[in-house]
Amino acid sequence: MNIANDSNNSDDSLQLLMGLEVSAVSFVRDFVELHFDGPVLRALSDPLGVYGGREWRFPEPGSMELMRCYIDRTVDGFELDPDRILALHFGEHRFVIPLDSDSSGGPESAHMVGVDKRGRTSPRGGFWVW
Repeated sequence: MNIANDSNNSDDSLQLLMGLEVSAVSFVRDFVELHFDGPVLRALSDPLGVYGGREWRFPEPGSMELMRCYIDRTVDGFELDPDRILALHFGEHRFVIPLDSDSSGGPESAHMVGVDKRGRTSPRGGFWVW
């Protein structure tokens, strides 16, 4: 199992998302998931972003509708500052997970589960924590 906490391995994990489309946005109790037909990125701190020029912050009104718009969008860039943010870029759209200690409700702000050799979501395919 790959557990990465340093920026080099974390950058490598985010590189795995390059060129992948968001297949689902899930709202699970107190966190949000982005699914990529395999890998899953979980935002354990409240995400925020910009879609279509409109800023949003979860769980504010309208944020869920804007987050659903990321479905079918392709990751074309990312930004990682381990003490501040993890951001995915989709053209002019941006999905941001705050990583600062004030934003997280516990020891982690986000994590990603990769896919195994059979293409199924599994920690055997990698597990990264921010």
